[in-house]
Amino acid sequence: MRALVASGARELHIEQREPDPSIGPVVFRPQYGGICGSDLHYYREGRVGAFAIQEPLVLGHEVVGVVEEDPTGRYVPGTRATVHPATSCGTCPECRSGRPNLCRFARYLGSAASLPHTQGAFAERVMVRPDQVRVLPDALPTLRGVLAEPLGVGIHAIARAGGVAGRRVLISGAGPIGLLAAGAAVTLGAASVTVADVLAEPLVIARALGATATVDLREEPPEPAGFDVVIEASGVPAALTTAVASTTRGGTVVQVGMLPGTPEPVALAALVSREIELRGAFRFDDEIDDAVALLADRPGFGEVITHVLPLDGYQEAFDVAADAARSSKVVLRLGEG
Repeated sequence: MRALVASGARELHIEQREPDPSIGPVVFRPQYGGICGSDLHYYREGRVGAFAIQEPLVLGHEVVGVVEEDPTGRYVPGTRATVHPATSCGTCPECRSGRPNLCRFARYLGSAASLPHTQGAFAERVMVRPDQVRVLPDALPTLRGVLAEPLGVGIHAIARAGGVAGRRVLISGAGPIGLLAAGAAVTLGAASVTVADVLAEPLVIARALGATATVDLREEPPEPAGFDVVIEASGVPAALTTAVASTTRGGTVVQVGMLPGTPEPVALAALVSREIELRGAFRFDDEIDDAVALLADRPGFGEVITHVLPLDGYQEAFDVAADAARSSKVVLRLGEG
């Protein structure tokens, strides 16, 4: 089968590969795959934070397609589905405490966090465990279903904030996860949802998703101390300073954007004087199920998909995905849809 493989920084190519059976027995045939920020980091830098490519790595973990073969009999061949990209051990302290997304032995599709690496799903076939399969409802078009994984990340960030119903919400960073989190916050009953970014183009999509207001950070900052919940989705250290400054007394900042692994200057004095809670959000657990349901109910989430390109056009796809002024979610067409 053909697969998109990264072997180091700027070393990306298609090669013939057999699917890795080490995760599970279900043969899944991806039809679409969304390019994530981590895929871009592996492509541009050969690493994501501390996780460096040490052997050729098939990229991709945001996929949707069909079950081709399930020897367990749980799924009928041809079932449309997305895939939860993580497996957890079930026995470590984090798993036993009900937080499998923090499993110290987790494997994640398309990740160099472990060696051997966990091969990804930008391929014509991938093998997964039955419990990773999430069936798509009839009302959810296959292409829109590719957003389930990043939307799950956004919903998990909202859960880490303690929910958003009746609260004033600021989304800092209008990349795909920030935009999807904004759409989820609107759906989940936020009193208002403001989206802030340094680019005007993604703010247009934010308004299409129902954002109450948008802020162009090149022209003005968000309202000081004006928000009960701030979800920081850009991963820029300076944006964390702005997020804290924008949070009201007793409010909550959730950091979902991946910050650099180096010391960075951040102004946090207001954490003390306003008793602001600062929380991290990492991946998700079963929020992908909520994401699938929301995607079926709200066609507008599809506005986040701006480009669909063939697997053979991977170079153009990654270049476009790296330019936030040109694109939001860029999707590879991996098979027949």
